[in-house]
Amino acid sequence: MSFYDFSFNDDNIEPNGFHIKEEINACRNLINSSTIYESIDRIEDVILLCVDNSYLKDGLFFVNFLLEISAYNSELWSKKGMLLNLSGDYEEAIECFDKALLLNPGDADILIDKSTVEENQGHYLIAEETLKSVLNSDPNNEEALYNLGILNQRKEDFRIAKYYFSRVLNIDPSFVEAYYELGYCYENMNMYEQALNMYDKFLELDPYNANGWYNRGIVLSKQNKFEQSLNSYDLAVSLKDDFSSAWFNKGNVLSELGRSTEAMESFKTAYQIDKFDDTVCFNIANLYEEKGDLINAIKYFTQAIKINDQFYEAFLARGYCFDSTCKFHLALKDFNRAISLSSDKVEAWYAKADLEYSLGKLQESVDSYLAALKISPDNHQLWFSLAETYFELGNWLDAINAYDKCININPQDAGSFYGKAKVSFLLRQTQDAIGCLKRAFAIDPEIKQKFTKDYPEIKTSKLFKKLLDES
Repeated sequence: MSFYDFSFNDDNIEPNGFHIKEEINACRNLINSSTIYESIDRIEDVILLCVDNSYLKDGLFFVNFLLEISAYNSELWSKKGMLLNLSGDYEEAIECFDKALLLNPGDADILIDKSTVEENQGHYLIAEETLKSVLNSDPNNEEALYNLGILNQRKEDFRIAKYYFSRVLNIDPSFVEAYYELGYCYENMNMYEQALNMYDKFLELDPYNANGWYNRGIVLSKQNKFEQSLNSYDLAVSLKDDFSSAWFNKGNVLSELGRSTEAMESFKTAYQIDKFDDTVCFNIANLYEEKGDLINAIKYFTQAIKINDQFYEAFLARGYCFDSTCKFHLALKDFNRAISLSSDKVEAWYAKADLEYSLGKLQESVDSYLAALKISPDNHQLWFSLAETYFELGNWLDAINAYDKCININPQDAGSFYGKAKVSFLLRQTQDAIGCLKRAFAIDPEIKQKFTKDYPEIKTSKLFKKLLDES
């Protein structure tokens, strides 16, 4: 799920109450009437409605009709460029804006709209130059400054973007969108107090904006102010009840607060809104796994995988669940799939190695531990597991080398000294074995009891009895 979801009101009803589609049909009828020239202003108005509400085919129909009547109207060429931009026809859109500029050179609005197309093409430097050409003649043009901020924000140059949004607000403190974007810049610069301040100012001007409360919740969550964050998400979903990202983030905050039942409700609400969100399914599965309900956990991990068959974490997590429910073949299949998706992640190799060890596939287990150690060469637990596996295989020298690696990583590891001692006894390296035992007993006296339990015959050995008594 995207971390930041921008979604202003998209109702297809204008404030004055009429339906756009009805007005489009009325204007189409006018074109066929004899009063068309008396209705040009109305058709131009409906073109703007088409632009604002993405009725692109209708908008292009009307603008092309008017261009047949008035081919040298720069505003019409500009509107056609805007519609083509929204349609993704960027090259043709640029041609339209160029025609508009030939008819009305240097027009700021046309240049600003043209820069939007250039940005959509990925021509950031060209778009920047176009916007700066507006500032050359009008240094305080708010739209140009604002769009330069958006352009640099899109390039993730948040410092420069912040500069332009701040200039906008210096000129016009009521430019509400600039507060929002400035907050987003501060957030991405990890300047959370400043971000919060900007979002608060944005919400003072636009208190019913769900996205503002949503982003405010994100910042508070990053500051570990979970109760306050929860309040912001509650406001976001009360203003926009189908705001799936807000329900999702609310679930995350409730999980952090230990309120797992409510978190589950939030995640499931998000899932009802968007059944193709793999991360929501994954989080629901995690909560079921925490509750010990592995059947439902597997169900939702499986759903996440159906949505996204490249979901490494879901394969790994489902594999753990299969392992816990003794479905070892399925667990191994999931661990292998996880490895195929991300072979540089130690967790999947480790899980596979442990499962292979449990299944008695000791050599396969060794291979998997070694693969994991290539990724994490200083992982003490991996070396210890590998040493124990070598011990089970009877590879004594390899086992000693692995135990030595453990001891080098953690010189206070009693278990590795004891493991090395056992191998040394088998190799008849008695002095080494006794030295390791003494070290193990000194670090952890409880190892002595384990030793006597593992080797009950020691009670009859004077040498070892003396060793045990001395240690």
